[in-house]
Amino acid sequence: MSTETHSETHGFQTEVKQLLHLMIHSLYSNKEIFLRELISNASDAAEKLRFEALSDGKLYEDDGDLKIRIAFDKDAKTITIDDNGIGMTRDEVVEHLGTIAKSGTSQFFSQLTGDQAKDSALIGQFGVGFYSSFIVADKVDVITRKAGAAVADGVHWSSTGEGEFTISNVEKAGRGTSIVLHLKEGEEEFADGWRLRTLVRKYSDHIALPVVMQSEPVPAAEGEEEKAPEDETVNSATALWTRNKSELNAEDYNEFYKHISHDFSDPLTWAHNAVEGNLEYTSLLYVPERAPFDLWNREAPRGLKLYVQRVFIMDQAEEFLPLYLRFLKGVVDTKDLSLNVSREILQKDPNVDKLRSALTKRALDTLIKLGKNKPEKYQTFWNEFGQVIKEGPAEDNANKEKIAKLMRFASTHGESADQNVSLEDYVSRMQEGQEKIFYVVADNYATAKNSPHLEIFRKKGIEVLLMTDRIDEWMMSHLFDFDGKSFQDVTKGELDLGETESEEEKQAQDEAAKSKEALVERLTEKLTEKVSEVRVTHRLTDSPACLVIGDHDMGAQMRKIMEAAGQAVPDVKPIFEINPEHPLIGKLDQEVDEDRFAELSLVLFEQADLAAGGQLEDPAAYVARLNKLLLELSS
Repeated sequence: MSTETHSETHGFQTEVKQLLHLMIHSLYSNKEIFLRELISNASDAAEKLRFEALSDGKLYEDDGDLKIRIAFDKDAKTITIDDNGIGMTRDEVVEHLGTIAKSGTSQFFSQLTGDQAKDSALIGQFGVGFYSSFIVADKVDVITRKAGAAVADGVHWSSTGEGEFTISNVEKAGRGTSIVLHLKEGEEEFADGWRLRTLVRKYSDHIALPVVMQSEPVPAAEGEEEKAPEDETVNSATALWTRNKSELNAEDYNEFYKHISHDFSDPLTWAHNAVEGNLEYTSLLYVPERAPFDLWNREAPRGLKLYVQRVFIMDQAEEFLPLYLRFLKGVVDTKDLSLNVSREILQKDPNVDKLRSALTKRALDTLIKLGKNKPEKYQTFWNEFGQVIKEGPAEDNANKEKIAKLMRFASTHGESADQNVSLEDYVSRMQEGQEKIFYVVADNYATAKNSPHLEIFRKKGIEVLLMTDRIDEWMMSHLFDFDGKSFQDVTKGELDLGETESEEEKQAQDEAAKSKEALVERLTEKLTEKVSEVRVTHRLTDSPACLVIGDHDMGAQMRKIMEAAGQAVPDVKPIFEINPEHPLIGKLDQEVDEDRFAELSLVLFEQADLAAGGQLEDPAAYVARLNKLLLELSS
């Protein structure tokens, strides 16, 4: 290596400084993961070279034997991880080693607590990669050259992790990247051949690339010359997904997941399948334990690692899974795509659609199985990814039934918002004569559970699903039925309880409606600017009145979402329903003073609006009317 030229000093991005500080102080119990992260990066660099060389074989520079080499020096207290992969240019070094180019960064730092154990888990959720070097090193040197670049275009990056780094030009004969870790005081244990071999086999045995180290010196027998150390492959160097499932255990799968995801946590579950026939492929799909910080950025990079005949093609092939399954990690390896496949070709290849369909069904079946066999783990999954799954019915009509089986909701059958039920559970508890799956949409659990619309359902013991996510009303506009049962929003349209109501009950309802015809006319006149219709209801048992939406009108939740997005919302008046058996309705019917009747009518309407989670147009006027009534009662 010649003398360095064109040296510059740069400051780390603010987020990098925070992450480095956090890692150094929070990951003391997981120090050894640094080697896994650096080997994973080296493996990725080799795979990227292999892909680029498909169209330009000169990038191999007469060295097609891709490998990762690990060396150490006990006296100098250094570890060197060397690869002959794709390498980096000067600009790429600055971009990749000086900044965190990942969405969700601000949210990540806003969730830090100062609790080392909790923050360590957050780091795993965010991903760390190269920066894990500073867990054990107080100085890191990176020497790299891009494949195909001139020898003089090598780059030397160096930092102590204190807030800045230096970068300079160097000569580097071979392509690829060498990372030299200068170990901190007290971390000398890692500059040991046995320790490094143990870590490679523990964390990186599944890497398809050979991880090479020099063999340990063996004392020569008397009279014999000491043998020079030889290169030996430390790992199995076989792609995990190509191995038979019977050869693998949970630890193998967990470590491979951490390799492809850079997550510290084990996955919740996985599905490993080899398929032969008209379409031949091997897939390994993982369900993470935690959602990434960029989960809600639908434009964020996502997808599976794509291999064609074990040759790496692309890192985040999004074409093989629908957007509502964007949280899945994994690998797909197929013989039915060409080696020179590109994203443009993927979009036109019919085999991609077949693979997408097969992988989607495999993923959904895996989640359904998790829900049935391990409900506690599934609850963890639902808490993290449930709202993303709810995008499914609108995006994937072919798999609506499978997606619906994944749904979990709070219901009147449970005692808290955390007691979720599946649609299969609900259907199994449906009453004799019940033809529909009833649900209510509200802003929160308390509003939903205490909705006056549920009163008749409680009286009859009919279960109602309580939906409180912002996406729920939109989702239900695409999910029409389940197991042959249609859905019914209890706040919309005429209430029809089917055969759960007797003929005597229906006759009594008709008679009650006739007895209040005059009251309905008076209320319609007084509330004509507020409501589209006034009618007698049998859905209430305790409340005097409630507001109902037309069968095809937009609900309150969707209105709020559209208004927040700045979209025009149609001005639709609700239906005002009154409970003929309630004492307040009886007193209202007897009120002869028209002004007082108008005041009472408005109070009842606004109370019904508040009970439905609405916002009053003029809260001060409502308070004034209520105070006036209270004064009259006290006089």
